[in-house]
Amino acid sequence: MSQLADFAPILLKAFLASLILTILLGPVIIPILNKLRLGQYIRQEGPAKHFKKAGTPTMGGIIFIIPLLISTMIFAGESAEALTAATVTLGYGIIGFIDDFIKVALKRSLGLKARYKLLGQLIMGFFLALLAVKYLGRGTDLRIPFTDYMLELGSLYYPFVLLVLVSSTNAVNLTDGLDGLAAGCTMFVSIGYVFISLLLGTTELAVFAAALAGGCFGFLAFNFYPAKVFMGDTGSLALGAAVACLAVLTGTELVLPIVGGIYVIETLSVVLQVASFRLRGKRIFLMSPLHHHFELAGWEEEKIVLLFWAFSALFSLLGVLSVIKIG
Repeated sequence: MSQLADFAPILLKAFLASLILTILLGPVIIPILNKLRLGQYIRQEGPAKHFKKAGTPTMGGIIFIIPLLISTMIFAGESAEALTAATVTLGYGIIGFIDDFIKVALKRSLGLKARYKLLGQLIMGFFLALLAVKYLGRGTDLRIPFTDYMLELGSLYYPFVLLVLVSSTNAVNLTDGLDGLAAGCTMFVSIGYVFISLLLGTTELAVFAAALAGGCFGFLAFNFYPAKVFMGDTGSLALGAAVACLAVLTGTELVLPIVGGIYVIETLSVVLQVASFRLRGKRIFLMSPLHHHFELAGWEEEKIVLLFWAFSALFSLLGVLSVIKIG
């Protein structure tokens, strides 16, 4: 890991810049969101204890997206890969912002129509795939975790990238159900990708990952229980896109489900719950996603979040080890 020692100063600067800017921006943005009455709508079918969170300002993803972009521009601004990741992240953040705005400002609970939301995600996904293959030299092969094998997808790689982006963004969105849960888990995923990027020689993407980790860490100052602000789809879609970009541009799309194991578990809990209810008329969990099951089982919110953070850190380490094996 000599590369880590060589790039440690710039990684630390990117992390700290994003962290400090996020902490400074929070007290500016949150009062504005409150003044505009952009408060969170709480679903009636959700856990009853969440009703007290109604009115907490949302769309708070702005607080860490802006520092992420600034830090990336300062410390990796000459990297086409880092700028591509930042652009796609911003694009997904804008889609989430529009969705949040329709929900909370225009008081339309369904937000942006699903077909338009999906269309926007697919357009950004195709943009990423095209740039990665045609201009960044990423190729169309996939690394198989824990092995030295490469799987060549050819033209199938393009729809695969769309699947990775849409799956990642929606998985992070599902994980964003408790104070600090998505931000904390994504912080550990980002740290994992700092090491993965260094191991694979994509050092500029390590800078982007470090800035992402710093932004998530800084956001926890306002989002950990009891949250003063929620990230909304503005933040969750941006985070999902950011980690998906890191996977695509490092060629580790198949490693992402390992590093982001919590996202996978949360998504599977929803899929299994729906499938079980439709096929058997019975539920597996008290409520899905999985974090709500623990809530209804009587666990304190902070305890659930800390447990999920711990597992996220372990999954991140496992993902790094899978790359060391194939590197």
